[in-house]
Amino acid sequence: MQVVVLAGGKGTRLAPLTDTMPKVLVPVAGKPFAEHQIDLLRQGGATSLIYAIGHMGNQICAHLGDGSRFGIPIAYVDDGVTPRGTAGCFRQAADDGVLDDRFLLIYGDSYLPVDLRPIWDDFTAATQPALMTIFHNDGRWDRSNVAMAADGKTIALYDKQNRYPDITLDHIDYGISGLTRDIIVRHIPPAPAAMDLADLMHELSVNNQLAAHATGTRFWEIGSHEGLAELHDALITGTLPQISGRQIGDPR
Repeated sequence: MQVVVLAGGKGTRLAPLTDTMPKVLVPVAGKPFAEHQIDLLRQGGATSLIYAIGHMGNQICAHLGDGSRFGIPIAYVDDGVTPRGTAGCFRQAADDGVLDDRFLLIYGDSYLPVDLRPIWDDFTAATQPALMTIFHNDGRWDRSNVAMAADGKTIALYDKQNRYPDITLDHIDYGISGLTRDIIVRHIPPAPAAMDLADLMHELSVNNQLAAHATGTRFWEIGSHEGLAELHDALITGTLPQISGRQIGDPR
């Protein structure tokens, strides 16, 4: 189960913490956020990681290395000096020959305490070439951007741009999705072109090519100072959900 971690952003909302370090290395509860996320992904079933890096990516490579000290192989794809959007890294990974036929993706600032294996099982069983994990948000933590189809297994619409104001959006992109390498090669142009991941997922949804996996576990993130403080408190107090009967973050 390969997971691509999107870690190329500048993290401007976390300034001044991100003035000298990439967002994924910002300390949370005593260690860089990336180490918490890697522990979580490994406990959830991930077997290898690709970090899609850009801004100050050399610091990420230097700190995480090949992943051996975390017990999981880590490879890297680098946007270089010209950002290619949140989807361009996947085409780069495919062109570099490091992308598996199927993979999951997660944002580098998301802390999602769920088991990845049921998501992976739904993805591999789906007839659609892509899957999005969703949460019944109703605007509680952020603006909802997903409408479910009547079958409860397909996303009828993913829309971050409010293109269809007459359609009720009551779920939100949870931050874990599945894609096939074939979809990447067919839909994302090669370098130096850029493309946003949200545009790809929107296109897939309106063409009935986006399966759904619903979770009832809320999400945490470090994209803002408020989110960073909330996750810090949750990790320190041990109030996060568990995977397989184990407290998330517990190294045992």
